Amino acid sequence: MRAALASIAVMLAATGCSVAGAAGGGEKTTLVVGYQSKTINTVTAGTLLRSLGYLEKRLGPGYTVEWQDYDTGAPITAKMVAGKIDIGSMGDYPLLINAARTQGIPAARTRLVSITGYNLRGGLNMVVVPPGSTARTLADLKGATISASAGSAGHGTLVQALEKAGLDPARDVRVVNHQPAVGASQLESGGVQAYAQFVAWPGLLVFQHKARLLYDGSALDVPTFHGVVLRQAYAKEHPDVVDAFLKAQIDATRYLHEHPLEAAESVATATGLPAEVVYLYNGPGGIATFDPTLKPPLQAAHEHDVPFLKRIGDGFPGVDVRAFVDDSYLRKAYGPTYDADLASTANPARITGPDPVCGKAAGDPVTASELWLAGATTTRPAATPTCLLRQIAAAGAPVRAAYVPDTVTGTRWFADGSVWLRDPAAAPDDRFLPFTTQDGADAYRQRHPKTRPLSYEEALRAAKAGGEAR
Repeated sequence: MRAALASIAVMLAATGCSVAGAAGGGEKTTLVVGYQSKTINTVTAGTLLRSLGYLEKRLGPGYTVEWQDYDTGAPITAKMVAGKIDIGSMGDYPLLINAARTQGIPAARTRLVSITGYNLRGGLNMVVVPPGSTARTLADLKGATISASAGSAGHGTLVQALEKAGLDPARDVRVVNHQPAVGASQLESGGVQAYAQFVAWPGLLVFQHKARLLYDGSALDVPTFHGVVLRQAYAKEHPDVVDAFLKAQIDATRYLHEHPLEAAESVATATGLPAEVVYLYNGPGGIATFDPTLKPPLQAAHEHDVPFLKRIGDGFPGVDVRAFVDDSYLRKAYGPTYDADLASTANPARITGPDPVCGKAAGDPVTASELWLAGATTTRPAATPTCLLRQIAAAGAPVRAAYVPDTVTGTRWFADGSVWLRDPAAAPDDRFLPFTTQDGADAYRQRHPKTRPLSYEEALRAAKAGGEAR
């Protein structure tokens, strides 16, 4: 692979080739955008942006946009090295690889110019196991074969999490390199015992009841994100195109915040993913926070990731992160509120509104939950997970999806896929506590020994009977 990329680089340097057509002479200027449709943390620079048509509208008739869809960031980087993609979106670890592969080639050199979405604790990356697995913690995977996409954000989280759990990623487990879809099939068939991936694959497998969440990346407490890179050579030739792209991304981000259900349905239609899974990540209070500004905590996380990538990357030499990050393009497109929004890490998309069962307003991001009933065109807010259980128990329609935040990490998860504890000493509306993982629930019980485990079905029955209420 390195030899192939080196050959491409030599050819590119010699020819100075560009994928952009001339703007004059009646020819259209071409912009080639590489994106990952199923990596739904990038939708504001990919899937949703494409479906809304905002970029084409901003560019006008003198331009042509070619959209190229990939499963991971690696092929996007390879094509950027070859001068065949002008703008691409990918995760934090692939972004570092992109920088390393392109910085020595003037015509291919890239800069990180915006963020699509992020999670400050790391919840976009997770490790799942088959539903019947006996593993309760990452340490239980010693000797196991784990599927991951080499050099991906999910792979990076896995390495850091294994080390935190006291395992040597090179000796105590066997990590095999798979594309996300291949790894998912391997998990289902028994070819691997665990699966470490990025958004939205873990949520998809859990939603399909093909996997159980073993490790929530939020437990690592290291930010993870996806961002947009562009070739500097293209940006210098076509600054108007770059400005239009970033403004269109801002437009798509605003649409996502203002029309979350419609956005989820649109992405679902384009990708084949269930809308319930898309909404888990991209809805209000979702695992992903969508904000294009290049926040300092994300840059610090990138610098933190470099030594880990040196160990797992194929000849990764390191990157000057500060030189790679360039917010000048976004500042110009964004306008005067950039610095204020840059300083904020609050999720601009929150669950709000009156809770119809508990009789109070939902709004606290620590506890706010959400119910999506079959046939409904809107969702119902719930002030707390306990209030959500009461709503489900009283609902007269089947549930499409119910979402609750993890009691400790805040990671939004499926209510029926969560691990539940009952705290008899808590206030009535706060009595049932959800966790994304068994490990998380066990750790909480050690600190709160009066809590007791119960299944999701048991919690629902208790809420319906009213024995835990009022």
